[in-house]
Amino acid sequence: MPRQTRFRYLLLGALLSTTPLMAATTLADDNRSRLDVQAEAQLDVVPDRATLSARLWERTPAIPRHDETESDPTALREARDRLEERAAVLIRTLEEAGLERDAISAGSLNVQPEYVPGTRTADGERETLARTRLERPFRVEVEDLERLPLLLDALTEAGVNALDGVTYDLTDREAATDEALIKALEKARHKAELMASTLDVSLGPVISISETRSPIYAPRMMAMSADSRESAGAAEYRPGTITIEAGVSVSWTIEP
Repeated sequence: MPRQTRFRYLLLGALLSTTPLMAATTLADDNRSRLDVQAEAQLDVVPDRATLSARLWERTPAIPRHDETESDPTALREARDRLEERAAVLIRTLEEAGLERDAISAGSLNVQPEYVPGTRTADGERETLARTRLERPFRVEVEDLERLPLLLDALTEAGVNALDGVTYDLTDREAATDEALIKALEKARHKAELMASTLDVSLGPVISISETRSPIYAPRMMAMSADSRESAGAAEYRPGTITIEAGVSVSWTIEP
C-alpha cells in the first residue's frame, strides 16, 4: 500500500474514533442538571419633560361649490397673512412666558378644502358652500414640568384654535429601560437562589440568558379638549407615571 494512501486511512480512523467521544460529551452537557427561571419586572418612572401640541388655522370666505374652481387668490393671501400674524403673536407670547425660541417649532402650512351647508334655495334644497382652511401646527418642548400650566395659559392667551394634547416623556429613556432589565435579572436570580435553597441544591454557573420581553419606553399622551379656551382653565395636568416592563429567562447548572 502506498505511503500516502496508508496515511489517509490512519487519519480517517482517528476521526471516526473521535466523533463518538465528542457526541458523548455534548450529550452529557445537554443532560446535566439545570435550573430554568423566568422573571418579569415593572419599573414605574415619573416623566421629567413634556411636549405640547397646538394648532392655528384661518379660513377663506365660503363660496358656492360650483364656483370652487374660481378660487380667489386675494382671499387665500389674506387668510395666510392672518395666520402668519397670529403665529408670530403665539411665538412672542411663549417667549415672554420664558420659553426659549429653540423650544418652539412650527410645522408646515397645511391647505385643505372644507365643505359646509349653506342656506336653502327657493326649491327647498340646501346649497353646499366651499372654503379653504389654512392650518399650521406647533410643538412646544417643556423641560420644566412646573411651568406647564403657565405655558398652557400662554397658548390660550395667544388664541390657539386647538390644543391636541400633552405628551409626557423622559430625558434619559435608555437609563430607564436598562434599569427595568436589571430589575428583571435581579428578580430571576432571587427566584433561582430561593428555589435552590428550598430544595437544598447548589447553583452552578449561568449557562444561558435571553429576553422574553424587551423593555420599551412609550411616551404617555394626555388628550385635551379641541377648544382650549373652554377647558384649559379647569383642567389639571399631572404627569403620573409610565410603566416599563421587562422579562428574562435565565438557566443555571445545578452542582452535583
